[in-house]
Amino acid sequence: MMKVYVIGAGLAGAEAAFTAARMGAQVRLFEMRPQRMTPAHQTPHFAELVCSNSLGGEGETNAKGLLQAEMRAAGSLIMQAAERHRIPAGGALAVEREGFSLAITRALEGHPQIEVVRQEVLELPPDGVTVLATGPLTSDALSEHLRSLLGEEFLGFYDAAAPVVLGESIDLEVAYRAGRYGQSADYLNCPMTEEEYRRFYEVLTQARQHTPHDWEKLEFFEGCMPIEEIARRGYDTPRFGPLKPVGLPDPRTGQEPYAVVQLRAEDRRGQMWSLVGFQTGLKWGDQKNVVQSIPGLEKAEIVRYGVMHRNTYLCAPRLIKPTLQFREHPNLLVAGVLCGVEGYLESAATGFLAGLNAARLALGDEPLVPPEESMLGGLVRYLASANPDNFQPMNANWGLVPAEGGKGKKAEKRARMFRRGLQHFQGWLADFSAGVEEGLLSSEEIPVGSG
Repeated sequence: MMKVYVIGAGLAGAEAAFTAARMGAQVRLFEMRPQRMTPAHQTPHFAELVCSNSLGGEGETNAKGLLQAEMRAAGSLIMQAAERHRIPAGGALAVEREGFSLAITRALEGHPQIEVVRQEVLELPPDGVTVLATGPLTSDALSEHLRSLLGEEFLGFYDAAAPVVLGESIDLEVAYRAGRYGQSADYLNCPMTEEEYRRFYEVLTQARQHTPHDWEKLEFFEGCMPIEEIARRGYDTPRFGPLKPVGLPDPRTGQEPYAVVQLRAEDRRGQMWSLVGFQTGLKWGDQKNVVQSIPGLEKAEIVRYGVMHRNTYLCAPRLIKPTLQFREHPNLLVAGVLCGVEGYLESAATGFLAGLNAARLALGDEPLVPPEESMLGGLVRYLASANPDNFQPMNANWGLVPAEGGKGKKAEKRARMFRRGLQHFQGWLADFSAGVEEGLLSSEEIPVGSG
């Protein structure tokens, strides 16, 4: 049996190592902290939560709630630690940071099939099966090694993402399909009159920006300029940039609008649409106000907010399969932010799948993909099949799984999608997991807040 190497002990790496060990593999887990710290981390503990302490909203109408339920069904280490160290947070799953990461660290360091190595990895191991889980702050040395292996064009070093809205929340009585100058009608277009543009501009220029950490700061290329910065250059500047109406006449009037916001499909089913040229660093509440000030998007449901900060991630659609294997390097897998997901929970979930498939490869078995109705199955399929020319990291949302037909309010449909997804995921687990050991968090009580 080949050894499984896991590089990085964040949420993705911790879950990958734990899952591979549960499947019977011998695991070597590398973590460079505390030998070498990152600009963001404060402790040497595994799965340290750098920003928020929330793993997202719970419940049957919440996309993250479905992913949480799938991870619980899978015996996730991250979910076990989260339940043990959860703190009140309304409808969200929030945790006490130090107790959470310490519990995960102790579970992995004490696992009989996991060898923890505290050192920086400069290049990939030459043998065995490897899971890359080095996160958004992958070290310069390893980044250079990956660039030499994968090619210059495959590594992104910052997020410059526009908001993505759910297709069903777009008002198609207002938005119209058209391509510029009569080209293929692949875009949805939200037209603005002069008065509508004035109101939009006021909302945009009064919105508040996210204040980045020092390690997030960067200088933007002109092609990735935030929409709010474009607007600050002058009242008409957006109209000569991303909101240019030239060549996009409204078929209902035959006239070009005063300004137009274009949306581009994010998935093959057309369930998610991104705002073209709307890279933004605005606070999320203010982003919502800006988006909903656009005609046709007054009731838009944002499934991914725009971000502008330093991040290292791969152009997943060019590189990986939905098994999280690299197409050209089948014994190399990737998980977490590096593979193109956003969020703690999404990182842990891809860590679970990468660890599962790494162990199966090491044991001589075929890798697996969760069913498309599950949130994890939808997420990894998106990573492998999204448009590579405009790829940006994605989080759990209802646009990733097949829509639920039939009658009923939105909440009722999503509850049915939740139950459908969890049922399919549990059935998938049952097909291969007979005899796999249960979760191995120590039964010894770890005091909340212990160092």
